[in-house]
Amino acid sequence: MPDLSTDTGGIRSPNPFWLASAPPTNSGLQVQRAFEAGWGGAVWKTLGTPIRNVTSRFGGHSIGGVRGAGFNNIELITDRPLEANYREIAETKRLFPDHAMIVSLMFETREEWKEHIGRSIDAGADGLELNFGCPHGMCERGMGSAVGQEPAVNERITSWAAEFSTVPVIVKLTPNVSDIVPHGLAAKRGGADAVSLINTIKSIIGVDIDRFVPEPRVGGASTNGGYCGSAVKPIALHMVAALAREREFGLPISGIGGVADWRDAVEFILLGASTVQVCTEVMLRGYGVVEDMIDGLSEYMRTHGFESIDQMVGKAVPGFREWGDLDLNHELVAKIDADACIGCQLCVAACHDGAHQCIHPQEGSRVPVVDESECVGCNLCKIVCPVEECISMETVEHDVPPATWNQHVADPVHHPLRPKKGSHG
Repeated sequence: MPDLSTDTGGIRSPNPFWLASAPPTNSGLQVQRAFEAGWGGAVWKTLGTPIRNVTSRFGGHSIGGVRGAGFNNIELITDRPLEANYREIAETKRLFPDHAMIVSLMFETREEWKEHIGRSIDAGADGLELNFGCPHGMCERGMGSAVGQEPAVNERITSWAAEFSTVPVIVKLTPNVSDIVPHGLAAKRGGADAVSLINTIKSIIGVDIDRFVPEPRVGGASTNGGYCGSAVKPIALHMVAALAREREFGLPISGIGGVADWRDAVEFILLGASTVQVCTEVMLRGYGVVEDMIDGLSEYMRTHGFESIDQMVGKAVPGFREWGDLDLNHELVAKIDADACIGCQLCVAACHDGAHQCIHPQEGSRVPVVDESECVGCNLCKIVCPVEECISMETVEHDVPPATWNQHVADPVHHPLRPKKGSHG
């Protein structure tokens, strides 16, 4: 069987599945049950000066009938005494010495960071995660994403942690920035051993249209919260990959954001993460989801010839390029499987109103026809088709050599671009 053990910045765990710092890691009994279920590591819910949290705290957003695909919370850091947290961290590490115990921290002053880094390590922490990402409540107090959005502040506080810590330091980055790379590089300059991303996205999950108050309601009002769940995975994948391909970065990455099954985990690993952290899926379905994640990842590795996680990390990064480096002469056309088609005509409506007007109904037939001379291979018809594999995008064979926009701009004479059919703009 493949070896699922991982090493993220010096933090080893029996598999790459960690619980993210959140309600599922709020207490020792919870983390112990999670380790019994099979989780390889856990990031303890953020320790800081305990906060009195509000009620209610969570909001859900349904996407395509899937409840909770988008999730929002306005809960802050621990509301339990620090002494209780440290005692339970020590007890959990004693019971599960081979599992990764990472303690998330958020403080204001250098002296507080020094004290609680020391206390976390004394309690048995294998690593620390600096919470520079919380997008609500704490950022208004100068912590959380207020730190993560300022590279200089990120670097300074990271340097304090690197100075005080004898265990690896992970910096948790905020996605509430226009470009993640400067913030990852700031963490590296500060001495971080790894980064984790993404934290939640500043958001309002919805509005109660009868009470005229945003959700989740706290009495007669609400506030912005942190958006997470499956809906944020595309944003998280982009930011993970952006750092993984940055030549000056080079730190290990713990990927977070919308990991709901083993396939999601594989995508994060292929784009550069050596571990993945999960929160929302556990909140919706419980710790037991890790069993399918472990089984699915193991089978994927076996069928694809991977003997270790290290062999997978970053495998897809070379395929992530700038738009101008893509082959503009690569050509696809849509093909419809007449036997599989149910005649719903969704592809016709989508193509006519939202794409390039190349799929047309056929009189006397339920199966639409593709005008290949006008098809630009945009993929919209395949996306809207309700029958899996009914529509395929097939490569058009031709003798035109690959060419990119960047090549063309640099040398338009020697790198001419083949005129594109169906030029609708």
